[in-house]
Amino acid sequence: MHTVVLVLIEVLIVIGLSRLVGLGFRWINQPLVIGEIVAGIMLGPSLFGLVAPELSATLFPPETVPFLNVLSQVGLIFFMFLIGLELNPKYLSGNLEVAVLTSHVSILVPFSLGTLLAVLLYPLISNASVSFTAFALFLGAAMSITAFPVLARIITENNLQGTRLGTLALTCAAVDDVTAWCVLAVAIAVARTGSITGAFPTIVESLLYIGVMVTLGRSFLSRLATYYRRNKRLNQLVLALIYAGVVASALITELIGIHLIFGAFLLGAIMPKNAGLVREIAVKTEDFVLIFLLPVFFAYSGLRTQIGLLNSPELWLLSVLVLAVAIAGKYVGTYVAARVSGINKREASALGWLMNTRGLTELIVLNIGLELGVISPLLFTMLVIMALVTTFMTSPLLEWTYPKKLIKLNLVETEPETDIDADISDRPYRVLVPVANPDTQKGLLQLAVAIAVNYQQPAIVNPLCLIELQEDYAYESTPVEANRLIQERHQLLDELIQRLEPPAARSYVHPIVRVSNNVARETIQIAALEQADLVVVGWHRPAFSNNRLGGRVGQILTAATVDVAVFIDRGQERLETLLVPYSGNIHDDLALILALRLLVNRDTCNLQVLQVLSAHQVKDELSYELQTLMEQMPSSVSDRISINTIEATDPMQAVVAASQGVDLTIAGASRTWGIERQTLGRYTDELAIECRSSLLITRRYSKVISHLTSVLTEPKSEVTT
Repeated sequence: MHTVVLVLIEVLIVIGLSRLVGLGFRWINQPLVIGEIVAGIMLGPSLFGLVAPELSATLFPPETVPFLNVLSQVGLIFFMFLIGLELNPKYLSGNLEVAVLTSHVSILVPFSLGTLLAVLLYPLISNASVSFTAFALFLGAAMSITAFPVLARIITENNLQGTRLGTLALTCAAVDDVTAWCVLAVAIAVARTGSITGAFPTIVESLLYIGVMVTLGRSFLSRLATYYRRNKRLNQLVLALIYAGVVASALITELIGIHLIFGAFLLGAIMPKNAGLVREIAVKTEDFVLIFLLPVFFAYSGLRTQIGLLNSPELWLLSVLVLAVAIAGKYVGTYVAARVSGINKREASALGWLMNTRGLTELIVLNIGLELGVISPLLFTMLVIMALVTTFMTSPLLEWTYPKKLIKLNLVETEPETDIDADISDRPYRVLVPVANPDTQKGLLQLAVAIAVNYQQPAIVNPLCLIELQEDYAYESTPVEANRLIQERHQLLDELIQRLEPPAARSYVHPIVRVSNNVARETIQIAALEQADLVVVGWHRPAFSNNRLGGRVGQILTAATVDVAVFIDRGQERLETLLVPYSGNIHDDLALILALRLLVNRDTCNLQVLQVLSAHQVKDELSYELQTLMEQMPSSVSDRISINTIEATDPMQAVVAASQGVDLTIAGASRTWGIERQTLGRYTDELAIECRSSLLITRRYSKVISHLTSVLTEPKSEVTT
């Protein structure tokens, strides 16, 4: 088979498997890049070559490896350019003195421990062709690196960018990134020349080039920002010149004697940080690099990773030792420096786990070391395992050390503080409203306000807007860009709130905007964290297509540990006539409870409770709790309730006919909901399609009625809305 054809087949396999495995890791709340690295290892001798050696040799023969190497090197050049491009000076704006101390100690300690470890490993897994100095420098650099891109994404996904911890971690990682690349450049120079003395000219030339780029280069590139401010876009010619500059800068640093990735990183770092300019360059560059070129780099690394080389208990013990030194060096160094700087124990510990993130940056360092022959394939495999484990452990250890409820306390909230231990009569009645599109979901939020706000009981309505991040390295997931998107969503929600009626209710509405990589899961977590009494979600047709419930709405209905209502908006703005088809299940109880809340909150509202009986069917009685509540209702409320019982051979059509003359029908999920979680039950699914009025479908979680008890604890005057 022709070599080019075989390379294209390899690329096709690599892209498909990396996406598949990457999405699997996203599902378990791990960075996509970890899954892509694992996919690359799976294609190498560690799995594919072990399970099907003949097929592996056919698909990945030695003659195709140089082609994969060229593609991966091009990918690395532009990826490093993106890292430099996204290294925003804003990250260095807060706690700089603390960050410089913490980041440098977090490099010095693991670097020192790595050097000591080199004394043990050098005679065991290296050879005389490699100088001990180069070996120790590379091992120290590998131990001290922190992957700024992965750390930035973890901070964004956990909504830490607005907290003290997130700001400090970003600053530390930015300082750490620049320092670590300088250390690596020295290590490469020593490795190529054989000694520190021989590397001196290379180091001097590198410093001169950096000086020229930071002064003359930055001054020249400032014209690019002026051009962008004038034209508001980059044409293909300008983008071609930028890419040519990336390649030229990479070539210069390669010729100087360090590595081509440094030139690309340097050009990205000195680019003007105009937000629009950076966004356009990143968006136009990253898709091809991240989807096509980087997976090839992972596959190329995977072909060089041979876990089978760890073929004895002694070697596995050495691998564990490498992992332990890497974790302890970074964590202890960061923790001690942070504590000395006055950071409390919990934040210092969380910072230590964040700085332990190594990810793709570590893989770049390891491939350079293996390419130069400084580290052996055996040590390369050990360090790849270390990179995977340290990155994999970051998210769960961060959640354990610094859970989301503490993140919430560190955020600047716009809503009033409440005592979570207060009596239920004093605790605000809270409705959480996921809002996917503020432009089209006024009716959803207006209904939530009508249910919650009565000016007698404390109430909070939280419109929840989640910004979903699809990729780990996408520019939109950087903290600076995420903050811009959050501000935009806040502005849209504020405009939506200003359109709500009555105006007095607007003060009860406090939007929540977060970044998320899983909207349904994040909504469920926020509902629990905010102690919501009710979640009101909007309906869209795919959720009920073919009588099956799926997507985010289905996940929220299935997994949320609070009551949930799904609103199908038919466009009626009035809310004066309500219909509750009642058949006696717990979901119907919730439907009636919410209808009674609306009745209490709005003195122009009327409620019809409809019980449809087939032949010889016994009438369903209200539950004991509901009967008690009905007895507590003042006459001004109970007089607006009518209970009608009719007989019909087709209960569904009877309800549909009754819905013709009302503003809102509130119906509980069918009895089968408790058994068949993939649907709301045949009756409710059909009603969602055929109902003539707007429809609110309720699914009850708790059997404790908290929706009305605090309103009816004592007689209160009614307020006209």
